[in-house]
Amino acid sequence: HYFTSIFLFFSTGSGVAQNVTQDQPVIISQAGKVATLNCRYEISRNVHDYWIFWYKQLPSGEMTYIVHQYSEDRNERKGCYSVNFQKARKSISLTLSFFKLEHSAKYFCALWELTVFEVIGKAEQK
Repeated sequence: HYFTSIFLFFSTGSGVAQNVTQDQPVIISQAGKVATLNCRYEISRNVHDYWIFWYKQLPSGEMTYIVHQYSEDRNERKGCYSVNFQKARKSISLTLSFFKLEHSAKYFCALWELTVFEVIGKAEQK
């Protein structure tokens, strides 16, 4: 028997009003196993609605959307990816249920807040 080791590199971004951090910079997993990436975040004061997005960057440099989580929804799931969203803890994790070699990538957790200005702007659009 032989095992294929798979490396996941985790990257985060930050904005002026929010902060996104990661617990572990590199995850090493084996084909067929479960792998989980954790992300913690801070939101701006008086913000209630926000989205957290998961992306992966392929070795070619291409960024690929995986899944997103709205702050008022239940945990999202898309294919082999599932999200464990804990709003009270300001924490979200991405789990890959059946790891494959093609999942080797750099993963990004991103936060987008809906501000009052943006809500008003959307209400005015026709």
